[in-house]
Amino acid sequence: MTLTDIERRTDSESAAQALYDDASITVTKLGENIGAKVEGVRLGGDLSTEQVEAIRTALAVNKVIAFTGQDHLDDETQYAFASLLGEPTAPHPTVTSRGDQLLTIEGAANSWHTDVTFVDRIPKASLLRPIVLPAYGGATTWASTVAAYEQLPKPLRSLVEELWATHSNLYDYVGQKEPSGGVDVVQKEEHYAEFTSSEYETLHPVVRVHPETGERSLLLGHFAKEFRGLKASEFANLYQLLQARITKLENTFRWNWSYGDLVIWDNRATQHYGIADFGNQKRQLHRITLAGDVPVDVNGQQSQIIQGDASHYSSVEQPRRLAVFAA
Repeated sequence: MTLTDIERRTDSESAAQALYDDASITVTKLGENIGAKVEGVRLGGDLSTEQVEAIRTALAVNKVIAFTGQDHLDDETQYAFASLLGEPTAPHPTVTSRGDQLLTIEGAANSWHTDVTFVDRIPKASLLRPIVLPAYGGATTWASTVAAYEQLPKPLRSLVEELWATHSNLYDYVGQKEPSGGVDVVQKEEHYAEFTSSEYETLHPVVRVHPETGERSLLLGHFAKEFRGLKASEFANLYQLLQARITKLENTFRWNWSYGDLVIWDNRATQHYGIADFGNQKRQLHRITLAGDVPVDVNGQQSQIIQGDASHYSSVEQPRRLAVFAA
């Protein structure tokens, strides 16, 4: 991270604090590079304009924000709150059997990924609320893809800024060979069949520019399957190198779930991993994703659809730069 990066982050955090004060909310950092807890607000569809802007800003600054004590939330009020932050997408491009507003997450997606990167219009954010929790385990960990980019040495930055990766939904992120996380093999096979019922492929830049902050981040995760112009072995080696930098412990934030929690993450600046350390206990959470933009690289070139039309899943947001990140 350069001195300029540090100064820019400090300036943004100072400007954000004024918004938090105006909205009478408290934002407490839980990690240097990612994660914060937000207090002083009862979530729902009736928040003030000042509260909404403060929450949007806290998310952009901290990448992941956690709320506790929101025991009043149900599916309806979670959806109403999400709608204040953006336009909710359909639950999933292919998984349509679990409702028409929220996606029910069963078990844990224990592989590093950014949500739904196989379409062109990647969701800008996800909101997750626990419904059934195991007696132990089942935490979720996020990693800052912005911090990972900023920590790259200059020669590696120059390389990745020219790279493009193909992302596909033909990936079994829950595993098929044995039961885990309270989900048996039959359930996994049924889920995978629905997950891959329509094929999507999109060519994305490995370095995308965040439309609200201007920050650059690494766009990878387990839906990425090849780098344009490189051999499979070269992809594997370079992918592992970059993923190791993304998931460096100093770039991560771990949340141990309790009832009444709600966590929001910036899907344009993070990857996440559901930890399947709870045996065959049941773990269920409800997720809402918000419509995002089509990623652009450092030269302003947009992602390109290879296969699949995601217009039924999500609109394309026309984002604006947040005031605290004004150029």
